[in-house]
Amino acid sequence: MPRPSARVSAAALSIGEQFVAWRKLQRLTAVQVSERAGISRTTLRRVETGDTGVGVQAFLSVARALCVLDAMVTATDPYETDLGRARADETLPKRVRQ
Repeated sequence: MPRPSARVSAAALSIGEQFVAWRKLQRLTAVQVSERAGISRTTLRRVETGDTGVGVQAFLSVARALCVLDAMVTATDPYETDLGRARADETLPKRVRQ
């Protein structure tokens, strides 16, 4: 598996730290969050320390357990941005070439 870029690693670390802050603000223990998320305590630790090798399901399960999943989904909705709203009436291509 290729190493993530420095920017991706920094983002993962920042999100992990924010998850820790959310957990502490809600006065939840790591055990409680891992149980609610349906993951091991070790996997939660990997999410909270910014390990980019953690699967998307585990990551999103932690977000759900911390009640921030909906906010994350909204944050990635293109139609919640100025650009998305400006182009909302345009037909998007079915497939975008990379």
